[in-house]
Parts: sequence; C-alpha cells; structure tokens
Amino acid sequence: MLVALAIFSLAALALLRLNGATVTSTTRLQDQAMAQIVARNIAVETLTDPIPPAFGTASGEVTNGNRRWLWTRVTNRSPEARIQQIEIEVRSVSGPEAARLTVFRSAEIPA
Repeated sequence: MLVALAIFSLAALALLRLNGATVTSTTRLQDQAMAQIVARNIAVETLTDPIPPAFGTASGEVTNGNRRWLWTRVTNRSPEARIQQIEIEVRSVSGPEAARLTVFRSAEIPA
C-alpha cells in the first residue's frame, strides 16, 4: 500500500509541474501574439497612409491589451528603387515579449 501511495504521489507531483509549465508557456505565447497584433496594426497604419514614411527610424509607444508597447519602424530602400522596405519591431515595456515584421510599400507619392 505504501509503495502504491509513493508512486501515486510522484505522478501527482509530475502532473503539477507539467501544469505549471503549460500555464507559463500559454501566458508567454499570448503575450507574443499580442506583440504581433501591435506590429501588424503599425504596419497597417504605415501601409494605408497616403504619404510614404520618411527614410530612417521612427519610434513610439502604444497601449494595446492593457499593456504599453514600444515600437520602432526602420524605413530603407529596397533593391527596387520605387519600393520601400519597412521593418517594424515591437517590444513590451514590462517583459521580454517582442515581434518583428517586414513589409514593403511604394515609395512614390500618389498624384
């Protein structure tokens, strides 16, 4: 009886540790998904603006999901002169969550 109880308690402890690891991973993945959403929102704002962004680096802060996010947008020329390459990076103020996104858009101002 004692041997069965010892085996059961070891199995229960292993399941508790597994549950803790699952909760931690789920929280981290939710935060990374939110960082991706913020990066995509910034990309949509950049792509839908009628005037292309200036070449160089721009940064700012946005609140989404009740959290503050710092973003950086680097605009460079792509190999095609009429196309801009825009790299967006989003970082959480309170944690290591981060997302990167690269988009391309026309560098020409519409008439």
